[in-house]
Amino acid sequence: MKFKTIKISLLFVLMTFGIKAQDFDAFQYRTVGPERGGRVTTVTGTPQIPGTFYLGASGGGVWKTEDYGVSWQNVSDGYFATPSIGAIEVAVNDPNVIYAGTGSDGLRSNVISGKGVYKSIDGAKTWEHLGLKETGQIGAVEIDPRNHNTVWVAAIGNAFKANSERGIYKTTDGGETWDKVLFISDQVGFADLELLPNNPDIVYAAAWKAERKPWTIISGGTQDEGGIYKSINGGKDWEKLENGLPKGLIGKIDLAVSPVDSSILYAIIEAPGKEGGLYKSVNQGKSFVQVSSNKGLLNRPFYYVNVELDPTNPDIVYSNANPLLKSTDGGKSWDRMSVPHGDNHDIWLNPDNPELLIQANDGGANISHNGGKTWSTQFNQPTAELYQVEVDDQYPYWLYAGQQDNSSTVSVPSFPPSAIQYPGAGWIMNTGGCETGPAVPKPGNANIVYANCKGRFFVFDKTTGTEKSYYVGASNIYGHNPKDLKYRFQRVAPIHVSPHNPDVVYHGSQYLHKTVNDGEIWETISPDLTAFEADKQVISGGPITRDITGEEYYSTLYSIRESKLKEGLIWTGSNDGVISVTQDGGKTWKNVTPKKMPKGGRVESVAPSQFDPAKAYIAVERHLLGDARPFIYKTSNYGASWELISTSDNGIPNDYYTRVVREDPVRPGLLYAGTEYGMFISFNDGKSWQSFQQNLPVTPITDIKIFRGDLILSTMGRAFWILDNITALRDTNINTLANAPVLFKPDDIIRYRYPKVGRTKGVAQYPRTSVIIDYYLPKGNKAPIELEILDANKNSVASIISDKKLINNVDEIEDMNLSQVFRYVDTKLETKTGINRFNWDLRSKGAWSSNKRRSYKRGPLVAPGKYTAKLKVDGQSFEQDFEIKMDPRVAASGLTKTDLVNQIALQQKVTVLLSKANKLQAKLEKDKSDKAKKVLKQLKNDSVVYPQQMFVAQVSYLLYMISSADQKPGQEAEKRYTELLNKFEELKQEATE
Repeated sequence: MKFKTIKISLLFVLMTFGIKAQDFDAFQYRTVGPERGGRVTTVTGTPQIPGTFYLGASGGGVWKTEDYGVSWQNVSDGYFATPSIGAIEVAVNDPNVIYAGTGSDGLRSNVISGKGVYKSIDGAKTWEHLGLKETGQIGAVEIDPRNHNTVWVAAIGNAFKANSERGIYKTTDGGETWDKVLFISDQVGFADLELLPNNPDIVYAAAWKAERKPWTIISGGTQDEGGIYKSINGGKDWEKLENGLPKGLIGKIDLAVSPVDSSILYAIIEAPGKEGGLYKSVNQGKSFVQVSSNKGLLNRPFYYVNVELDPTNPDIVYSNANPLLKSTDGGKSWDRMSVPHGDNHDIWLNPDNPELLIQANDGGANISHNGGKTWSTQFNQPTAELYQVEVDDQYPYWLYAGQQDNSSTVSVPSFPPSAIQYPGAGWIMNTGGCETGPAVPKPGNANIVYANCKGRFFVFDKTTGTEKSYYVGASNIYGHNPKDLKYRFQRVAPIHVSPHNPDVVYHGSQYLHKTVNDGEIWETISPDLTAFEADKQVISGGPITRDITGEEYYSTLYSIRESKLKEGLIWTGSNDGVISVTQDGGKTWKNVTPKKMPKGGRVESVAPSQFDPAKAYIAVERHLLGDARPFIYKTSNYGASWELISTSDNGIPNDYYTRVVREDPVRPGLLYAGTEYGMFISFNDGKSWQSFQQNLPVTPITDIKIFRGDLILSTMGRAFWILDNITALRDTNINTLANAPVLFKPDDIIRYRYPKVGRTKGVAQYPRTSVIIDYYLPKGNKAPIELEILDANKNSVASIISDKKLINNVDEIEDMNLSQVFRYVDTKLETKTGINRFNWDLRSKGAWSSNKRRSYKRGPLVAPGKYTAKLKVDGQSFEQDFEIKMDPRVAASGLTKTDLVNQIALQQKVTVLLSKANKLQAKLEKDKSDKAKKVLKQLKNDSVVYPQQMFVAQVSYLLYMISSADQKPGQEAEKRYTELLNKFEELKQEATE
């Protein structure tokens, strides 16, 4: 079969329905980590550039290091339509040529679909899509070493349904066209393929029947549905290899051919009982011998199974599973290798130096220079897969989630909370439970966290680092047929704290459970709130390998929310498509599942309205059933009827299944939706949607929180993200922007002081404290603009100007008189058409400096209080009020606003003195008289090592002393200021006599 690939750019056409789609580029998200790796499914390197390696993450895209793993940079953002990577290969004859197959081959339930193959010809600076979009998950990509335009692809297929695009593909023109050279059926794909090194026309391919359902894992089938195939003529003809291989059921297979002895072929094969294990051929597949049935080779084969050889010695064999195993005798015996994280997926060894290798596991990718004795860090890859986001109510707030493949739930801060030497790793806190989460901090006491681990309920105390265990049912549910369980808990079992009483905590099995004493006593307050279809209650894993971890427990609760407007009004959603509601705290329940909604989907989120108790929203995803359409519903009558608000033509693409929907707590009808491939927003209660992606990477949005004016996201592969200050979105003017400028109301701001932290090159972004000011400029405006900050008495604190032309008229005499008006040019005060954002740093006027770039900058932080932003555009003025509030931690320490005002008053006096001293120094430096030189020696430090600190340095020293923290200045500072002021008068008089 031959077809022409149509190449498309990653573009999305926004649709508008009554509300004009705006350009939201001014609203940029920032990541806050955690700065630790998530699951990596494929790795590779290039012997021509030994320090360069690539990793492909399960939800984080492609990353590249050029310094042996000291740092990693994402290279797929902006090019790839999916973050899920199945295979990466670098051309042997040109390290700039790279092919990447999307769709990871570890078929977990949270696996993200592939979107075909990508190619780079410039070392991953740019990429081109080569088609094969519908192939689903890709198990392998191989490049012909003779010609990098000849490439092979093994397509496993859609993980959740049969599809005809499974098979082996080949291109000979660099991806312009593809031939499907091997196809078995729409249920059988290929997990791996290998080329014979010295004759790449000889090809081996491993067929695999694989499909996931919400309630089971299918891995393997009959002999007609799996096995090893071989071609000796470049894929024109194929034969099935059978001699010495399992004769019955056969599952996932991974292959390895020795680069130094092409007669040797290894295969790890999933098969029943002792037939599963490592097989070896020494005659290019004519016959095989089983050399090992070690159980570690086939631990959870749908997820693992990877065999690799030392490129210089065919007897050195590596098996990536759980654990990482190494054999030095051709697979007969195995030793366990220690790696930074468990659950192993891939390994690549440099053919010129096998001691230099990269290995992939659930914690990221790690590089070794000594054959695996020591490894590079994984704390520089922000690819965490997070199931949800919760926030606490401390200052600054922290974000919490279950991180897939982590031993505990994690928490990271929204801003630096304290002084620390290594912020990247230091600001990650374990908060109980395990990888699935959630972790829910107790309102009013952020030291207590309610955490889950696959249905087990914990109360974690951050002050001691220990957790109490209060499991509902107190029974280990692993390995059971779900129909036999008293309580069915999903791995991601929900926990929800009542918005009316922080002591009331809800937890979900198939029932809703409630505790009022941190889990010591549980009360079941519902009947079974799931569909509980008998044919879905089965032992997961078939037909070969049993796999029952709770992920496939179907018919459990997946989301719980109590209305903040009405106590006892509780909504639940199950992972088999049932929505239920109680209005009396659980005494009576009603099944309110939308009648026209396709059955069986996972109710990822329920969201009671922030304004109307009868109203609620749900997000249901059915991709586990092979249906990738988005399903967002809305009810306005307690679920009596529902409206689908994610139709095929109102803005969200038809294959962007939706994981979460939330309503803004300030503006009715303002909705946020997180989909498999990004963020969307609706201003009209779901009538239409538009992309709200901006700088977000393409990755699943798993949860959304709106807190303190911030939009907070968790992702399945790129950690946490925050969009600071969404107040402009709540202003209805944003939907009618036309020919007039608009100044949006700034949000109130906490007067944080940035703590002293060690220097870091980490990825977490912690901007300095600022008032975020959003404004709109219409098309045609070419005039410079000015932003003035006024205090409560309408006195000007600062005047920020977009263009130096506006400041040329400022009289220098005003500066000489040291007026408190602070005018400066800042090119970040943009004048482009559309919505713009400016961050004012809360600084008043600083000291004058002869260096114009520093002059008047970095003055004292303004005091808490009421302020006004005044925007001047082409003769027009616009004003909006806001408040700067005291840091509650500062207030709790005993300082008052009066104390801060007194501190600022002294800072300003010292600043004025420093300005005068700087100006006197500048004046005397131009005076060549002996008198000037004598005074200058008292003002200015000598240019020697460790000079005596003279007058200007002493004033700067005092200013630093009283400016580093919120504090009462202290008696010594007051006395020192008086001394310095008197001394300055003496110096000034001496200079003028």
